[in-house]
Amino acid sequence: MVSYKRLTPEEVHFSGAALLDPDESTDTDPKEVNPELPLLPQTRRCSVTGALLTLGGLIVVLSGIWLLGTIFWLQKPPSTEPHRPPLPAVARSPNGTWLQPESCSQIPEAWRFDCYPERGVVVTEEMCHARNCCFIQHSQSKSPGRNGVPWCFYTPDYPSYELVSISDTEMGKVGKLLRNKKTYYPKDIDALQLEVLYEEDNRLRVRITDPAEKRYEVPIDVPVVQKKASNPSYTVDFIKDPFGLIVKRAQTGTVLLNTSIAPLFYADQFLQMSTSLPSRFIYGLGEHRSNFLHDIQWNTLTMWARDVPPMELTNLYGVHPFYLSVESDGMAHGFFMLNSNAMDVALQPAPAITWRMIGGIFDFYVFLGPDPSSVIAQYLDVVGKPAMPIYWALGYHLCRWGYKSSEKTWDVVKEMRNYGIPQDVQWNDIDYMDHALDFTYDTMNFSTLPDLVKDLHRHYQHYVMILDPGISNSQPSGSYWPFDEGKKRGIFINDSNGEILTGKVWPGLTAFPDFSNPDTHEWWYQNLKSFHEKVPFDGVWIDMNEPSNFFDGSINGCPDNELENPPYTPGILGGTLKAKTVCASARQKISTHYNIHSLYGLMEAKATESALRKITDKRPFVISRSTFPSQGRYSGHWLGDNRSQWKDLATSIPGMLTFNILGIPLIGADICGFGGSTTEELCVRWTQLGAFYPFSRNHNSIDEQDQEPTAFSPAARTAMKEAILLRYSLFPYLYTLFHHAHISGHTVATPLLFQFPNDEKTYGIDKQFLLGKSLLVTPVLEAGRDYVVGYFPKGLWYDFQTGDSLISSGEEINLQAPTDKINLHLREGSVIPTQNTMTSEVLHNHEEATYITVETVSFYGVKNGPENVTVNSQEATFTYRNNQVLTVTDLGLNLSHNFTISWM
Repeated sequence: MVSYKRLTPEEVHFSGAALLDPDESTDTDPKEVNPELPLLPQTRRCSVTGALLTLGGLIVVLSGIWLLGTIFWLQKPPSTEPHRPPLPAVARSPNGTWLQPESCSQIPEAWRFDCYPERGVVVTEEMCHARNCCFIQHSQSKSPGRNGVPWCFYTPDYPSYELVSISDTEMGKVGKLLRNKKTYYPKDIDALQLEVLYEEDNRLRVRITDPAEKRYEVPIDVPVVQKKASNPSYTVDFIKDPFGLIVKRAQTGTVLLNTSIAPLFYADQFLQMSTSLPSRFIYGLGEHRSNFLHDIQWNTLTMWARDVPPMELTNLYGVHPFYLSVESDGMAHGFFMLNSNAMDVALQPAPAITWRMIGGIFDFYVFLGPDPSSVIAQYLDVVGKPAMPIYWALGYHLCRWGYKSSEKTWDVVKEMRNYGIPQDVQWNDIDYMDHALDFTYDTMNFSTLPDLVKDLHRHYQHYVMILDPGISNSQPSGSYWPFDEGKKRGIFINDSNGEILTGKVWPGLTAFPDFSNPDTHEWWYQNLKSFHEKVPFDGVWIDMNEPSNFFDGSINGCPDNELENPPYTPGILGGTLKAKTVCASARQKISTHYNIHSLYGLMEAKATESALRKITDKRPFVISRSTFPSQGRYSGHWLGDNRSQWKDLATSIPGMLTFNILGIPLIGADICGFGGSTTEELCVRWTQLGAFYPFSRNHNSIDEQDQEPTAFSPAARTAMKEAILLRYSLFPYLYTLFHHAHISGHTVATPLLFQFPNDEKTYGIDKQFLLGKSLLVTPVLEAGRDYVVGYFPKGLWYDFQTGDSLISSGEEINLQAPTDKINLHLREGSVIPTQNTMTSEVLHNHEEATYITVETVSFYGVKNGPENVTVNSQEATFTYRNNQVLTVTDLGLNLSHNFTISWM
């Protein structure tokens, strides 16, 4: 049969094939794939006798070939070259130009892999054929634009690498790959080394490197395993020519990876690998504004850290090349590409995914789960589990850019106290600084800042301030220690000539600390320590750390070289690597900025976390805008400069869920919105939702309407206060969730599909979420609504505030949602500690536990009213309602001691 058939789901046992929705734009005409169509044009027969002689001869030859082939096949491994039918010969015209083979038209649209992925180029037939690729104009598009069926795509026999040797090692396999034909990108690396490492029973690692020359690799700590997995839950098969790697789930045979579907590229500045996906259910691949469930209809996601307000189809602040895939049977696996270079990740409806990177190596992991929660835990075993936040970090935070004075900031704090609205943390944006200079404060407008912080501490509250990485280099010599000392120590990023690179940020002309240099960490610590002696802050907010630059590159521009203008540039906002950041050719301690740009926020977070730990001798609190895998070990994150719009309210949920599966559970959005002025209704609804963000902060932009809870009408203020108090009542539960995240890699804000993986209706839900496993949050996300429709998986659910029960068969339910209520439901069989509510045994004691007392406990679903209730064998006051809620009051128990509550 024609060779394109190696691409079809049937040939490679894709378990997700039945899940794919029909799509007219990608369906293939049945005539195009009819297996009965001849491969060659029919010719007239010369004679009956000739035909019989020819037929007889063919039968003898074919019988011999079949016999030899059968013997050979029986001696081969069962899955070797399962998708390698005979390839068509390359045809050329008399003048030597490439002729498009007939097999091009037989490749289904969903399985066409882009041969001309460059952005901003109208691809012609001549351009495509110059790359020896198929060219077919898609009938429903006028131009080969972004996110559509490619007009130019690879032939079935497009040249790739050959696996010329493979052998066993103590950890798995090692092989040699060779390329015999050049690609259309410069500096092909013709010989590669393949390493397949069976690291754990549920974790496989694959590395493809240049054995002749060391290439840049991502400098984050990952496990170094010395012993091969004894009972792996996966199998690995190889195709020799062209090279392909096939990873299957041993239990079910589901193909998780199949790289034989398109050619492998490995040039100095262009690496490309495509693989099949077992279903269309793909999550992760941050940071982008999108639904939680990614669209696989020709959707390209670009990764290169960028300062830009959240918008769709744009590379945002962080880079996370990890995805979670849910298979058709509810099992799940994960994939992590350990690469920090600029990249495009292209999804297509086959389903399949293509990774295009402009540097580094192929170094990827496959996590076998088999359930979604296990996948995330296995991923975090590699990159690191999130830090345990300090207890006050769970509280309500207030901030804005534009308080303009410490007195105004203080007034807001006092108003919150006067209205009895809980607030644990007060923040300041850059307006506290003296002319936007780091490690200073405005001694005119913020003269009382040290006194404000002392007052916060007297009221058991805390203070966080912003720091940007840009350090002013235009102050008079000797007047600004951070720059003078940094220059002396040589800790700033240099341009390609070895001089300090000058950019521009809020204080004007700036230099950028090189956080890849250990000496920079010490300099950063000394600056923080010195400022802490003046203003005893409790945590640090690190912003603008993509790093952001108001210039493109530097004040002097950037050189015209291959680092600034690589052969392929991913779909970066601005079109160049230097757009609103520093030059890609800039020099840092461990590599060029070209390689480590997207690590800048992670490296700054590590320096800040380390400094705070030494300064405060407590768990550090750091919130960072730019992030990379392993960031959760050092900081939390917020979703950036959103706007006061209902759309931004709704999109905060998929953003929050995505970062939970990326290992950064301390996550939230700016409550009520940052840009633009909010409305009272929007701010109430956002405060209700924000009460269940793992990180809950109201933040506002300069010269916009005030939006702290005290700025609104009494009714709105009361509704916000009740939502915040509800959050505070859940502190023990929320703190416990963070403990499980820290110890076991669990999520805090949890997608419904994690708890109900066999209910496909949950796979696309991102307007609701669970806190942990037990609390279902169903917020109002539209204006003018006093109801909300929520999906309830099969089972018994209790209204958290009333105890009323709800039995669901797995259905959508219309819920009443007046302005003063957010719907919160408790899953049957759950135990939720609230503040102060808990039945407990002390396993690990800590000073923080002594601050929490248990006053009231409620038990839902108690079918019969008890005659008496005892607490530590002493009778206690209780009430029992007809909705089967038992409430025990006036307890006064301390969480640092054991207690037992029982009833008869």
